[in-house]
Amino acid sequence: MTSALLARRRALVAGAFAAGLFAAGLLAPQPAAHAQEAGAAEPGVITVSAEGVAAIAPDMAVISLTVLREAETARAALDANNEAMSQVLEAMKAEGIAERDLQTGNFSIQPRWVYPQQTNNQAEEPRIVGYTVNNTLTVRLRDLARLGAILDSSVSLGVNQGGNILFTNDDQEAIRQTARIDAVNKAKAKAETISEALGVELGRIKQVSENARGSAPIPMMQAEMAMASRSADAVPVAAGESEYRVTVSVTWEIDQ
Repeated sequence: MTSALLARRRALVAGAFAAGLFAAGLLAPQPAAHAQEAGAAEPGVITVSAEGVAAIAPDMAVISLTVLREAETARAALDANNEAMSQVLEAMKAEGIAERDLQTGNFSIQPRWVYPQQTNNQAEEPRIVGYTVNNTLTVRLRDLARLGAILDSSVSLGVNQGGNILFTNDDQEAIRQTARIDAVNKAKAKAETISEALGVELGRIKQVSENARGSAPIPMMQAEMAMASRSADAVPVAAGESEYRVTVSVTWEIDQ
């Protein structure tokens, strides 16, 4: 009985060992398969870039109106600035500009220093002779026909610095979509020309990237805004067209 059990155990051990060898045999070919896959050549690619452009007349202007006041004390300069800017804000609201389109863009109080020249090789200490207060109001104007009149009235109310104007569009995504389609069509045409010259076929698209930009600010008025108050007429303004540009880069695999 004992001999029979011993023989049975030996048979089980031998079977398990054989199964282990069999399993090892099944796993052994896998590294060769991986090596074969790693050795496969990557498909060639064609990468092109193209820029699409769309132009449209602007329907909105963003303007900056700055009130600058100087006085011997910070309190006096601030009070004078507050009074002028309050009048400007009330005038903008009276023109029908919504509060959501009025935003303080910059505010600062700075001392005005005097640095005396050296006399007898003795340097005098710099001293404060007054204070300057700047308050800038950013206005989004959705009726461009009123832009010149609003600029003129703002100067009359005390705006005496700033004046950058950015002509833009309320719905920029729609015009960018037009530029985007133009860029993609140009990229595809360029890639087809290259592939035809090489005698190959375009395969699947492997990668796409995009870079979009809108119109740049158009500087107007600048620091000479006070000169506009000499004219009884509205400030002449030309809106022109706004350009939106989208650049795409597309990579195609080559079917060989």
